[in-house]
Amino acid sequence: LNAVTAGVDDIRRIIKEAKERSSLSGRKTILFIDEIHRFNKLQQDALLPDVEEGTVILIGDTTQNPFFTVVSALISRSQIFQLSPLEPEHLETILQRALSDPQRGLGRFRVKMYPEALGHLIKVADGDARIALNALEIGTLTTPPDGEGLIHFTLAVAEESIQKKAVVYDRDGDAHYDTISAFIKSMRGSDPDATLYWLAKMVYAGEDPRFIARRIVIAAAEDVSNADPQALVVANAALQISEFIGMPEAQIPLAQAAVYIACAPKSNASCAGLLAAMKDIKEGRTLEVPRHLRDSHYPGAKKLGHGVGYKYPHAYPGQFVKQEYLPEKRVYYQPRDSGFEKEIKARLEKIRQQSDANSPALPKEDSSSSVKT
Repeated sequence: LNAVTAGVDDIRRIIKEAKERSSLSGRKTILFIDEIHRFNKLQQDALLPDVEEGTVILIGDTTQNPFFTVVSALISRSQIFQLSPLEPEHLETILQRALSDPQRGLGRFRVKMYPEALGHLIKVADGDARIALNALEIGTLTTPPDGEGLIHFTLAVAEESIQKKAVVYDRDGDAHYDTISAFIKSMRGSDPDATLYWLAKMVYAGEDPRFIARRIVIAAAEDVSNADPQALVVANAALQISEFIGMPEAQIPLAQAAVYIACAPKSNASCAGLLAAMKDIKEGRTLEVPRHLRDSHYPGAKKLGHGVGYKYPHAYPGQFVKQEYLPEKRVYYQPRDSGFEKEIKARLEKIRQQSDANSPALPKEDSSSSVKT
């Protein structure tokens, strides 16, 4: 069955035939479903009882990740085999067979295959036998033979027959997510060469430049962060440019931003601190906002004690005064010794050690310098 055109009625018909065949002759039935990911949940569920009872031996093929596209009940009753791209020597064997087989191949033609032409087909096919065979057939059928009836399959013929390499890249499938994952991890791992390779693959395959730019922005904030604050500026500029000018020009600022992220010093301290704080909020008791930090810019707030005792940092030397911002001692942000964050770490350590023992008295509240929350 082809899942594109088959329906539940077709499944029921085949199951009925399989039962009859089994009862009359004891023969089992193999049900092969091409592109099984095209079946919806109802159609896949219709297979379950008879697969479980052994009425049919089910074999399905799919270009999609079956763990995403096939119902879990079928997956649990199946053995999954992942088919990898063919090696060059395998493609060469397939092409040579096609040239020599008169029934299923092109053996009825007299073809002289030049080594450089064969190598080009193998290289550009990129492990896909169908692409290689299609190009071989096109080149053979469209190249006029010489006076002796011999078709010269030259490098020029091969290049004409397979003009552009087809990169395996389904924009909502495994290749899409695997490639963007490799791209992000290459930037995080400070490898600009790998970063450019995976970027080039996505650009070549026609990936949305805005999707790429968003991932670069996230990497700038998550993996570089305050180790180089300029990284986020560069990444955001690339995002805006990709929105304005589109491809192919957008690939140039995308490359610049990606390489900048890859080469920048790294720190995930901000992201790690946020995740730690969110974990505390999710699993622990929610801390109340201290009264002196609460909004005091509405009638009656002072009567509730809101804002009372708040110390305005700009009224103190160095724009810092020690006061309580959390009702419990918590440390989430722990800057690394990397790039600019090393300076942040030194300043933060100094602030955390500083005492307000000799700080001046808090001046009267100046509404002009206050910020309404």
